[in-house]
Amino acid sequence: MIKHIYLFLHQYYLELILLSIVSYLIGSINFSIIVTKLKKVDDIRTVGSGNAGFTNVLRSIGVGPAIITFAGDFLKGVFAVYLSKLIIQINPLAENNMFILQYSAYLSGLACLLGHLYPCFFRFKGGKGILTSWAVTLLIDYRIFFIMISIFLIVVIIFKIISLGSLAAAVSYPAVTFFVTYFWDCSKDCNITYVMMCTGISFIVGTIVLYKHIPNIKRLLNGTEKKISMKKKGE
Repeated sequence: MIKHIYLFLHQYYLELILLSIVSYLIGSINFSIIVTKLKKVDDIRTVGSGNAGFTNVLRSIGVGPAIITFAGDFLKGVFAVYLSKLIIQINPLAENNMFILQYSAYLSGLACLLGHLYPCFFRFKGGKGILTSWAVTLLIDYRIFFIMISIFLIVVIIFKIISLGSLAAAVSYPAVTFFVTYFWDCSKDCNITYVMMCTGISFIVGTIVLYKHIPNIKRLLNGTEKKISMKKKGE
């Protein structure tokens, strides 16, 4: 199976390298850092939980900057995946080839996520990648996205803890991906290699998200993880 994937992707290696670099650079644009600097906050990574992401901006700065952060981090994932499909089609072999379009989208999404986590523009210290991974999932397969967002919202509504919802979605991501691609797509004669590739990438993404949430996991276990608050700090 691995040899089959290699031989298939080797035909597009230049385009795949290009779209990976471009997607990483797009992911490295961290909106929480940029937006909060405009609000006269020197570095969001030195405030609150220290995370350069939506939740910390919401808790520490306020709703307005948090909304902009949400939109920016989400849209950069959308843009990276959309652009990847244009780049891969530079190669004429990619025309109307659903598999390479999906492979390129997954690779672009992973590169964009890594850019968000380790941004070259901000000393390689970024956020935790939830919003960007959502955007990537939406562009790649909307069915998986809606299942994942439902899991997240249900957990957040019940427990009022965003990190717990993120963890629940991350843990279930590979299983949801396998279920959708195998039981839904394979019923339409989909290649099993495609199913395993999708599941493998989703497992990597889920594992990365879990790793970035280790501090949250520790706070959840000792009962100190903060719940959602729509008020500015100090109010």
